[in-house]
Amino acid sequence: MTSLRDRLEATLDRIEGGRSGKHVFLKLYHEAARAAADAADARRNAGVSLGPLDGAFVSIKDLFDVAGETTTAGSTILRDAPAAKADAPVIARLRRAGAVIIGKTNMVEFAFGAIGLNPHYGTPGSAADPSRASGGSTSGGAVSVGEGTSEITIGSDTAGSVRIPAAFNGIVGFKPTQNRVPLDGAFPLSYSLDSIGPLARTVQDCADADAIMAGEEPRSLAGRPLAGVRVGLPRGRLFAETEEAVADAFETTLSRLSAAGARIVDHDIDDLLAEFAEVTAPAWLAGIEAAEVHSGWLATRAAEFDPRVQARIAKAVATPAHTYIRMLRRRADLVRRMDARLAPVDVLALPTVAIVPPPIAPMLTDDELYFRTNLLVLRNTMIGNFFDLTGISLPAPGAALPVGFMMLARNGRDHDLLAIAAAVEKELGSGSSNSF
Repeated sequence: MTSLRDRLEATLDRIEGGRSGKHVFLKLYHEAARAAADAADARRNAGVSLGPLDGAFVSIKDLFDVAGETTTAGSTILRDAPAAKADAPVIARLRRAGAVIIGKTNMVEFAFGAIGLNPHYGTPGSAADPSRASGGSTSGGAVSVGEGTSEITIGSDTAGSVRIPAAFNGIVGFKPTQNRVPLDGAFPLSYSLDSIGPLARTVQDCADADAIMAGEEPRSLAGRPLAGVRVGLPRGRLFAETEEAVADAFETTLSRLSAAGARIVDHDIDDLLAEFAEVTAPAWLAGIEAAEVHSGWLATRAAEFDPRVQARIAKAVATPAHTYIRMLRRRADLVRRMDARLAPVDVLALPTVAIVPPPIAPMLTDDELYFRTNLLVLRNTMIGNFFDLTGISLPAPGAALPVGFMMLARNGRDHDLLAIAAAVEKELGSGSSNSF
């Protein structure tokens, strides 16, 4: 049996000698990872295990604190910031579970973007096609899992930043209910919307990482049948402008779930989405809260930002306090009403993203194209955060480029969603597979 240490050395060599060393990883923890791998090998040889993540290769987004180093959040502005005094709680929990944390991965600056561009540290391309977008903001982490240099990566999701990169790299991405996993030690984008979630090759790996980060005991997801699962389709606003390849993969997936006994029904939420659009018309909630986080730098170091990030945050600076407070109150009402609306179904199903990973090159020189694409990419996932739902993206089979199949469930139904997702994954895995 190959030792974890040998696998780690091969992985580190691959990262440093390939595309990962350029834009995917920003920092590697050579010695700490070697020590963790050696300890896991020793436990394995002694017949001892700390659990399902013992010896798993895990990468972490560049916004999580690691003791003794600066957290830069994909920006150059924070290069000289004070070092973190302690690991973020989620990182400490992963270490205690035996995870081999191999490095920090690239991201959109300050996690504010869905495409995956970063002018400071380079833009990682999709694991399926490096000329196409990897998705943001957990860009490098998703590519590391897609290309096999990590088994699990830990990201953040404020409007889709776990699920979008999962969709664009043909992997699984899980967004928990917001208060499930502690946010301490993660550089904030939006206090109201931020959540922390894993990306991995399988639903079970995501569930194991989520449980450990949430302070729970991991559990097996096996055994949930699809027969009788109520799947609601929110056709309408969220299905507009969907590319043919995405629509075809989505409908094929639905057909397979229906054949397995799932009950597929139309489930309208367009009235709530219309109110959501009205509530956020003055400014996006994440933008308002990001403007508070970055107010000092916007005034003194604006030129050091990624211009696309700076422009979006700056737009929210002038939002009056009464507008923000009204937005929070109306959001709380909409969250309650969405929860009631979803009671008749187990999950909502829709494409994670309306398009396949778009080419990177045109967006580097065309801001209008970038912002238009960014908004379309965010459209379906952002409702999960605004309405404080739990969500997961699975790779839809049979597509030439990665397509994500997303399911959303009510607040706090994380375990139920993961169990259903595992059953869906099993059903989709029996038959055709992605060609990339």
